[in-house]
Amino acid sequence: MSSLTVRISRPAHKTLREIADRAGEPMQAVLDDAIEQYRRQKFLEEVNAAYAKLRTDRRAMAAMGKERAMWEATLEDGLPRRAERKRGGPAKRSRGRSRRG
Repeated sequence: MSSLTVRISRPAHKTLREIADRAGEPMQAVLDDAIEQYRRQKFLEEVNAAYAKLRTDRRAMAAMGKERAMWEATLEDGLPRRAERKRGGPAKRSRGRSRRG
């Protein structure tokens, strides 16, 4: 794996070294994990902001509801829902909730 040099402050380097020592991992691995976690956090923040904006638009929400209803038909594959398999009876499902669980 190739590497690049990135300058960080002395306090950040000290913290990175302390975390790596406690975890028993190389600083590079800790930094890679931290960057990936930050990327995921920012992605979810952007998704949440987009949904918040969508919820303010009645027309867009109605269109999304119609699209979700169309996708619901794809779940009718004839297989019992997970809850049915466990209990042996029909699964109760609230509107707008996933069938997973």
